[in-house]
Amino acid sequence: MADMPREFDAIVIGAGQAGPPLAGRFTDAGQTVAVIERKLVGGTCVNYGCIPTKTLVASAHAAHIARRGSDFGVGTGDVTVDMAKVKARKDRIMLDDRSGLESWLDGMDGCTLIRGHARFEGPNTIRVGDELLTAPKIFLNVGGRATVPPIPGLDDVDYLTNVGILDLDELPEHLVVIGGSYIALEFAQMYRRFGARVTVVERGSRLTAREDEDVSAAIKEILEAEGIDVHLDATEMRVEKHDNGSGGFDLYTRDGAEPVSGTHLLVATGRKPNTDDLGLDAAGVTTDAHGYVETDDQLRTSVDGIWAMGDCNGKGAFTHTSYNDFEIVAANLFDDDPRRVSDRITTYALYTDPPLGRAGMSVDEVRKTGRKALVGKRPMTRVGRAVEKGETQGFMKVVVDAETEQILGAAILGVGGDEVIQDILDVMTAKLPYTAISRTMHIHPTVGELVPTMLQDLKPLK
Repeated sequence: MADMPREFDAIVIGAGQAGPPLAGRFTDAGQTVAVIERKLVGGTCVNYGCIPTKTLVASAHAAHIARRGSDFGVGTGDVTVDMAKVKARKDRIMLDDRSGLESWLDGMDGCTLIRGHARFEGPNTIRVGDELLTAPKIFLNVGGRATVPPIPGLDDVDYLTNVGILDLDELPEHLVVIGGSYIALEFAQMYRRFGARVTVVERGSRLTAREDEDVSAAIKEILEAEGIDVHLDATEMRVEKHDNGSGGFDLYTRDGAEPVSGTHLLVATGRKPNTDDLGLDAAGVTTDAHGYVETDDQLRTSVDGIWAMGDCNGKGAFTHTSYNDFEIVAANLFDDDPRRVSDRITTYALYTDPPLGRAGMSVDEVRKTGRKALVGKRPMTRVGRAVEKGETQGFMKVVVDAETEQILGAAILGVGGDEVIQDILDVMTAKLPYTAISRTMHIHPTVGELVPTMLQDLKPLK
């Protein structure tokens, strides 16, 4: 006799940032939902992403400020970092967050949390181990994982990804980081501040390739000022393991260049979706060439009754995009509110110190459209609050449509940049002209008070 499947009103595969709150909306509506998680509740953000890494960034910032004590007239003596205690603090905060989410799901009337790997056996049937589940609505929230490039010799060494490096409870003598974007640079700076020697190796011609060149150059300058070595144009990377049993290695970047000799290797070159072992073919769900689930503007897949949220749909690789995916799906299902992905403005932050806050288009992207535009730029040295805090690195920049006067994009690289950018984002979302900020009185002394000043001095984009 064939297995009789357990029936639910909805099935959520993956307990990341979108799945659990959606389960809450179903149960609030008196419906039953199964949440399937094969590993850790909370997904990347809670376990390997925002929560643990920003906790480590905070410890690294504390060490950095302590070393700079004399700049502020404060005597601190020798500054030491206890990596075991740093890791313990990170683990405590991360585990508290995860257990809170687990408790919420466990106590949710109508919600069943199932541990195991989910695979489709049909468009509305899921197998988890020996159990079959069925529901008319199925939601994918399966996230992504690190990609590892085919670098010769890489498999011969015990390299780390963003997951493995979180288990370190000792300081690397020399951490070599392959990659030049967000994960790579955040770990590079924090470990330099913990006291390790750090080298960043990037295949491209600059760091943070999606940003304007002046932003990339400023980030490189900030990192190098802290003693991080940066190697660009590493187009012919290969790794050779030391044969003395030390675990060390040489990373060759290109022909004729001296190798970088390190003790620990972090590979942070990109992410890929966890869609390759879900049985999507059995459901008829289509994916693109990179494995991302294809969805429409309301996150419906090619199959009626199946939606995809979060990193696996390729529409954003951030906690905030995943949570917004949940909000869009819930609004359409429960609130008769036809929200769409295309209504949101791209925004994100790079949590180096100082951080980079970004919203909308870069100046390079605007220039390629050929439209008439205006640009404003101000160095953080002009921000009284930054001077007072002794944190004057970076600048802020904005680009405005010359005809509509609407803000097209902004970058704020500097103290508080991740918070101040949201002032600009809100005005962009409201489709107000830039004068909505430029004519607003801001509080002194703040970082945000320079935004009106910047917008009062726009110049034509050349």
